[in-house]
Amino acid sequence: MILVEHLTKQFVQPARFRVPAVTVQAVADMSFSADNGAITGLLGANGAGKTTSLRIVAGLLYADSGQVLIDNINVRENPRAALARIGCLSDSRGLYPRLTARENVIYYGRLQGLSQAAAVKRTDELGELLDMTELLDRRTDGFSQGERMKTALARALIHDPANLLLDEPTNGLDVVATRRLRDALRHLASPAGGSKCIVFSTHIMQEVERLCADVTVVASGRDVARGTVQELCQQTGCEDFEDAFVALAFSPAAATGATA
Repeated sequence: MILVEHLTKQFVQPARFRVPAVTVQAVADMSFSADNGAITGLLGANGAGKTTSLRIVAGLLYADSGQVLIDNINVRENPRAALARIGCLSDSRGLYPRLTARENVIYYGRLQGLSQAAAVKRTDELGELLDMTELLDRRTDGFSQGERMKTALARALIHDPANLLLDEPTNGLDVVATRRLRDALRHLASPAGGSKCIVFSTHIMQEVERLCADVTVVASGRDVARGTVQELCQQTGCEDFEDAFVALAFSPAAATGATA
């Protein structure tokens, strides 16, 4: 389970030549929760604050204020214990191109404290789960976006974390790869897959409709609405979820920080 409460984060762009320094409020007041056995969506336009918020959850950035709890463990106060319970799939993927997919995954498993034997066994299991056994002994240099995604997801799952963070995971994927990813995530959230807590960040409304049990709409660094897709449509009086999202994310209330 993941609980995020009132995060804020500013960045300062340094002065250059005659341009003065600028303070950017990347996250203004972000709160959301994600339960075990469910896929929770963070839905917002590009630049809304989704990625910065997930980086704070993953321990890659410190928040200026607010807190993050991973299975009731405070990330700031006990980062090693908290971060051992999450796996992260970033938009950049970040694979080592000279290594095979197997070597990439095993290496990350060793960094997570697995023995060599345990990492090898777990990699074979993930190869079957993610339908990528035939990829494992190929170098990742030249992989398609779908193949890179599978490898990065296997790496995020190597230590069998209870919680999974996915930042724009369908970026660059074709229809077939996107469907396979959806199927894998549904399995991971199910009892058969370990009832994992999954947070799914995206700007694509169709992915949220098809995958997410609960949605947090993000705008201007804030959570501006929360609920199921049906509840958000009812709240706005819109039959179409895209219309509901636009009404919530680009309304005057969103700009001023009101939360539904």
